[in-house]
Amino acid sequence: MLLSVEGVSKHFGGLTALDEVSLSVEAGQIFGLIGPNGSGKTTLVNIISGFLRPNGGRIVFDGQPIQGLEPYQIARRGLCRTFQITLNPARMTVMENMLLGPRTQRGESIWRAAFEPWAVRKDEAAHLERAWKLLEMVNLHHHADEYAGSLSGGQKKLLALVQILMAGPRLILLDEPVAGVNPRLIEDIVQLILRLKRDGQNFLIVEHNMQVVRQLCDAICVLDMGRVLAQGAPEEVLARDDVLRAYIAAGGQVGEQAG
Repeated sequence: MLLSVEGVSKHFGGLTALDEVSLSVEAGQIFGLIGPNGSGKTTLVNIISGFLRPNGGRIVFDGQPIQGLEPYQIARRGLCRTFQITLNPARMTVMENMLLGPRTQRGESIWRAAFEPWAVRKDEAAHLERAWKLLEMVNLHHHADEYAGSLSGGQKKLLALVQILMAGPRLILLDEPVAGVNPRLIEDIVQLILRLKRDGQNFLIVEHNMQVVRQLCDAICVLDMGRVLAQGAPEEVLARDDVLRAYIAAGGQVGEQAG
């Protein structure tokens, strides 16, 4: 099991945001986390990635407990995430953003920079080559010298994803990867994720677009009011009456695209 969430709970004062939530993500799959607004998805994502502390429960990633670790420590272990609103520095170029991604950079060490300049140059050349290949893969190489803030919403989503790939993660947590994206780019993002899966990349995806969920996910977990409502294959889970009722009660529909 690549990621195991075991009985995780979170309280904000008298409000229970998560109540004994458990789910498992296996290697080699795309796992979807869905649910109506206010169901606890964002809280769970923030706990898994270290931005919130749970009040109870356990999270195990790649055989090691990670609850209580700082976000950067979790990222260094190979669990990296994107955000609903991309956080790439807008006044840095696309390429500069990419070169922020690698987990290890010898040039950050004063000792290595002073006494092993050849190793630092080799490291930098390898990172640059990798960055160009990834940007070409998502057709952003023509924008390498442009500010990241000048990109469209969909292009920013693509940049956030390929920047994470620079770190070589075992599991990528994608927080609403197609929210606010031009419909013409949604299919590009879907196909990129599927291509990366074929290459061995693992994903945990939070998404409201049910068409995208059906296209991508091997298994899904539905949260409702902080509890696990259903888990399993998308076609089976999304056909359940209790799942349909949960979305309708929240003012949405299982087929909706809005984030």
